[in-house]
Amino acid sequence: NLYKESDENDAQIAERLTGVSEELGATRAQVALAWLLSKPGIAAPIIGTSREEQLDELLNAVDITLKPEQIAELETPYKPHAVVGFK
Repeated sequence: NLYKESDENDAQIAERLTGVSEELGATRAQVALAWLLSKPGIAAPIIGTSREEQLDELLNAVDITLKPEQIAELETPYKPHAVVGFK
């Protein structure tokens, strides 16, 4: 584990991810990838799948455009974690 602990903010982000996913009729994975793709510094997110259906699901994320208020909904509770265990 890269972090000592997760906190309530992580749970809030997960809950908000579920809400935005339901609002869009998309999966949580699709919305998470759509969020990554909305970031200008991300050229090619690295994804991993173990089944063809998962890959198909994630490929559909490119058709999702998050509204600014949806991005804010996902980002507002974010609080950076200190990385531990590396020197």
